[in-house]
Amino acid sequence: MTDASSDFFATPGSKSELEAGDVLSPRFSADGLITAVTVDASDGTVLMVAHMNAETLRLTIETGIAHYWSRSRQSIWKKGETSGNMQAIREIRVDCDQDCVLLKVETAGDGANCHTGRRSCFYRIVATGDDGKPRLVLDEADAPRFDPQSVYGQK
Repeated sequence: MTDASSDFFATPGSKSELEAGDVLSPRFSADGLITAVTVDASDGTVLMVAHMNAETLRLTIETGIAHYWSRSRQSIWKKGETSGNMQAIREIRVDCDQDCVLLKVETAGDGANCHTGRRSCFYRIVATGDDGKPRLVLDEADAPRFDPQSVYGQK
C-alpha cells in the first residue's frame, strides 16, 4: 500500500460510526483486501466479484475507472486495460459494516467483464441432473463477446 492510500481512508471507528457515520473507513481483511461486487449500472446484473486493497480502492475513487487487486498475480489490475473493456464507475456503495464495496459500472468496448469473453462472470447456472447431483449449465444468453485467446494470448 502506498503512503497516499494509507492516508486516504480513515481508520475504522466504532460500530455505530461504521454503520451510521458519513466517513468512509473501509475494513480491510487481515490480508489487506476488501470484497468488491461489480454490477451493471443500467440493469443491476452482477458482472463480477473481485478484491481491492487500499491502493486500488483509492485509484478507483480518484480515476473513476475500476481497479482491483489480482490475488493470483499479486498486482494491481486495471480492469479492461488489455481487453479494452474498462469499467467506468457510476456509483460506489459500501455495506453496513464497511467490509465490502458495491461498484455500479458502465463497461466500455464490447461490454465483456469476464476473462472468458462474456458479459458476466456468472454465466453458468447450478442445476440438478437426473441423478440428483448438481451440475453446471451454460446461460446461453451470455455467449462470449470476444475470443479470449486472441485478446490475452496463450494461458
